[in-house]
Amino acid sequence: MRRVRYTVNGGPEVLFLEDVPEPEPGPGELLVRAEAIGVTLPTVRKVREGSAPSSLGGEIAGTVAALGQGVSGFQVGDRVIGLAFADAYAESAVLRQDMATRIPGEASAADAVALWRSGLVARGVHEAGRVLPGESVLITAAASAVGTLAIQYAKAGGAVRIVAAVSTLDKAAPLRELGADEVVVYGDEWGDPVDVVLDGVGGDLLHQAVRALKPRGRLVVFSSGGGMVDAYELLARGASAIGFQMAAIAFGEPETYARWRDEQWELYRSGALRPLIHARLPLAEAAKAHEIIESRGNVGKVVLEP
Repeated sequence: MRRVRYTVNGGPEVLFLEDVPEPEPGPGELLVRAEAIGVTLPTVRKVREGSAPSSLGGEIAGTVAALGQGVSGFQVGDRVIGLAFADAYAESAVLRQDMATRIPGEASAADAVALWRSGLVARGVHEAGRVLPGESVLITAAASAVGTLAIQYAKAGGAVRIVAAVSTLDKAAPLRELGADEVVVYGDEWGDPVDVVLDGVGGDLLHQAVRALKPRGRLVVFSSGGGMVDAYELLARGASAIGFQMAAIAFGEPETYARWRDEQWELYRSGALRPLIHARLPLAEAAKAHEIIESRGNVGKVVLEP
């Protein structure tokens, strides 16, 4: 089978395609023939900035081809999606059974990859920010897969003003179609303060995010970009900063995770939640997929299709 990997850190150019034997599922694992693979910013950053080259993990959707010892609740032929911790950029990959979820019959593999984990993060940050009907929300990285779904969750939750913060106004039209009332650019003025900021960028942008809050506002940080929050700015506003990590819900609150997952598929079925796919590229163009993410050129999910 074909697999994408890298042996030195760097930009998209370090990715290469190779032929390797198909993996075998171990105990409690599924072998999945991949139909769609999600490209994420943390993976792109790991290739460029990681301490050493490592296996490329990611979201995969496809069909179960084999079962490892002790697997229950799945069978060969099931359509599933999950997070592969190793060798996700491949024609086949291994999934732990506790990380796999069935794909509803009406969902394509690409839609499932665009919706599943990004939608759960969008739901999670909405909950962490305690966004109430009638409140205002500002979302950074609003054109990302998570951001586009966070706009829709804010709209469905009754937010009366949704501000989408992006790198360029070229992305404004599709974000307004999803429910954004205003689209602003990083570094520019963001208008009137808001009740909640959902930050998916991090870094120096956190200073502007805190200053965008109303008194007693809430900042939810869910980016892998790091950064520092100015404690005095929080104090001056009586505001709060909240960190959100999806793994804490998936492993620490499995009942909540399962409920969010089931509700998300229902919203998808009803048309209330619409995943955006920016590009669908063959596996051989993984470098191009990383270029899109690094250049902040995407509106929605970038998907590889073996």
